[in-house]
Amino acid sequence: MRPPIINFSTLQSVIEIAATLAFALSGLLAGARKHLDVVGLCIVAGLSAFGGGTLRDVLLDRRPFFWVEHADWLWALMGLSFAAMLFLRRRHLALTEKAIQWPDALGLGLFTANGALLALQTGQPAIVAVLMGVITATFGGVLRDIVCNEIPAAFHDHRPYALCSFAGAWVLVAAVRMDAPEWAAISAAAATAVLLRALSLWRNWTLPAWRINAPR
Repeated sequence: MRPPIINFSTLQSVIEIAATLAFALSGLLAGARKHLDVVGLCIVAGLSAFGGGTLRDVLLDRRPFFWVEHADWLWALMGLSFAAMLFLRRRHLALTEKAIQWPDALGLGLFTANGALLALQTGQPAIVAVLMGVITATFGGVLRDIVCNEIPAAFHDHRPYALCSFAGAWVLVAAVRMDAPEWAAISAAAATAVLLRALSLWRNWTLPAWRINAPR
């Protein structure tokens, strides 16, 4: 039996805004590490913030896209890019890989919950909703790394990333099927993904790598 369709709520909008800002920040930090100009920062931040949600909307045939429906977010993104460039130049902060990982982990959890929830609202089966949550949470970071001329970290650093999103999305599906309140389902899913990602970074958990024997 398919999960019941859930109505939009103020909490869901807040989750989407927070997730967008978190991923935009990770994109800004990644672009700043590559010494991009303000145009490059805007593009990388936009891809990070909107890439996963746009692919989700395409696959679910949702129109208008979420960033078209909330066009004010585009202005906020450009303003954030300009402000970040000025702040980072004046402060001369050291932009390490770890500085990008934490806002990225937050965005991962929030977008996982929101993406899976939107899929359930369209009446999709549980497995499709879970995959929509994973796509929403991971594709923006993949685009960010590709544009910054790096192999996407989700594929090569061997630390759980998409698996954290996958687990969080299943928590949301389970909570919805148990008729949990919306705020509880979203919070539990986001917290699961964020905490699993944080633990993997803290404890340096790794996934098995594919190894091919070197030619003799």
